[in-house]
Amino acid sequence: MVEKEKKHIRVAILDLYEGVANQGMRCIREIISQYGEANFLNLEWDEFDVRQKLEVPDTSYDIYISSGGPGSPLDSEGSEWEAAYFGWLKSIEDWNRRAGNTRKKFVFFICHSYQLICRHLNIARVSKRKSVSFGVFPIHALKAGLEEPVFEGLDDPFYVVDSREYQVTNPNQQVLEKTGASVLCIEKERPHIPLERAVMAIRFNEYMIGTQFHPEADAIGMSMYLQREDKKQDVIKAHGEAKWASMIEQLNDPDKILWTYSHILPNFLNQATEHLESVVI
Repeated sequence: MVEKEKKHIRVAILDLYEGVANQGMRCIREIISQYGEANFLNLEWDEFDVRQKLEVPDTSYDIYISSGGPGSPLDSEGSEWEAAYFGWLKSIEDWNRRAGNTRKKFVFFICHSYQLICRHLNIARVSKRKSVSFGVFPIHALKAGLEEPVFEGLDDPFYVVDSREYQVTNPNQQVLEKTGASVLCIEKERPHIPLERAVMAIRFNEYMIGTQFHPEADAIGMSMYLQREDKKQDVIKAHGEAKWASMIEQLNDPDKILWTYSHILPNFLNQATEHLESVVI
């Protein structure tokens, strides 16, 4: 019996964590690895340290995932690393616009990356929140979100891990209409708080999508991580013991973060790999 040859797909992970210890990169690696094994694909990935080393990938990769990260998505405007990052983005946009390039490049932007793109494209307002959003929260899909293939299989509302000091609000309708972008979902409704709800995900175009939240968050791994005594005390100090206990409870609920983890990025990888398989080179 001849063993079936695995299809080879190259993934670039753009690391925006600036050397800060995090769970995001581990989770992204695990999702890619698990997806490759489950779908009999040879998924090879390389990582690029954007903020510390000014590293960005070229256009030889098939799929790009740009991570979250610490700090302000506003204060870095005009920095050297942002110039490199947006130069990379332009190269991908240019590639996808060329009719002769039938093998398109798919990109997923997470949290800090999502905020940067929203600011760069002037697609919505990016600003500092009055308080840090940290925890597990329900997210409500809009009409475009209910029809979004990357959200297929999710409930409405669905639950996400949110960790941010900044937010995306006030979508620019003129830019949305001009670019064909669409707002997919918004944060939980809080009738007692007179503030506009944050835009939690946008499809920027046919090949690029981003989320304010962390779809890569691994419920089991994060629960174990937050139950480490040092991390437990960090969360309690910053957000209170009730918030820590609530996070642990919701992370262990199979219908919440585990469900989101097993759908959003795998659905994105499905969309990208199905396109790649359909293209005749």
